[in-house]
Amino acid sequence: MERSIPLRDWKKAKTKQALLHACLELIGEKSFREVYVEEICKKAEISKVTFFKFFPQKEDLLVYYMRLWVTDRMLELADSSIRGLPALRFVFQKVDESAKRHPGIMLSLIGFLSEVKMHPCMPELTEAELHLYYPGREELAGSIVPRLDVLFRRCVEQAVADREIAADANVDELVIGMHTIFYGAYLTAHLCQSQDFLGFYELHAKLLFR
Repeated sequence: MERSIPLRDWKKAKTKQALLHACLELIGEKSFREVYVEEICKKAEISKVTFFKFFPQKEDLLVYYMRLWVTDRMLELADSSIRGLPALRFVFQKVDESAKRHPGIMLSLIGFLSEVKMHPCMPELTEAELHLYYPGREELAGSIVPRLDVLFRRCVEQAVADREIAADANVDELVIGMHTIFYGAYLTAHLCQSQDFLGFYELHAKLLFR
């Protein structure tokens, strides 16, 4: 499959991947603000000029990370029989796992979103990027709409259909509530100095869906 991708496009995809990996390795416990473009470029062995060709501002790396993260979760759910409330718990569990690997990334994302006026649009993945991240599954990955509201709405509607929550539940309000839990429960756990992020997610979800 790689041979069908022009070498120039393949190199671009690999460069973006290298910059993302370098950023994730550097962030650790630090905030995204404390990680400088110069550090990322040095670790990835890529020039600053090239960095800004792909990411006009450093924060675009956060959006790129989230784009891939949401796509990964939607693909995993598509491959499984998990749906409804268990699917939401699965998503929260993945946040918990990601937080343990890269502790600073979620707080950095929350901080970034608090400064923008609207949720950023997810970047489109090029054909080369789809081949790089999702070999053999490019078509499915490319068809996914990588938005949390789409994911949450699907899960809530499944929960209604499966009678896990009341049939007259207001889906729109629950989707908004899921966004609040997705970001807020993590922040609350952090403020409480707890590493039990999944426990905080489950506590908030229980309050929302009871």
